[in-house]
Amino acid sequence: MSGNRTFTMIKPDAYAAGNSGAILKMIEEAGFKLVAMKLTQLSADTAGKFYEVHKERPFYGDLVKYMSSGPIIAAILEKDNAVVDFRKLIGATNPADAEEGTIRKIFAKSIEANAVHGSDSDENAAIEGSFYFSETERV
Repeated sequence: MSGNRTFTMIKPDAYAAGNSGAILKMIEEAGFKLVAMKLTQLSADTAGKFYEVHKERPFYGDLVKYMSSGPIIAAILEKDNAVVDFRKLIGATNPADAEEGTIRKIFAKSIEANAVHGSDSDENAAIEGSFYFSETERV
């Protein structure tokens, strides 16, 4: 059974470009409820811990540098079938492959600067949400 919560981040490129409000509006209009949200800036150490699963990949260093380059908005979203529905809303990792009307098609600049992160499973949504929010912050 699919869960009803997922995790997202509005990445530094989208935040710097002033797209956070439009992205949040798209999320809410798609039926997601914001359960927790915070503006923060990741240190390289924190970004490295969050993306530790990719540590052996060649892009890891660039990813950590990019994700610690400016503010992000972290959020937990709620909706039935949250992970699958959110992945549809954000579109493919590569914005060139993303469907029209998706967040990444509209706001992403590149594969790396692709505007938003979205959890890829219910398990990862719980892990990622817990990374940014304490139990009491998750309504």
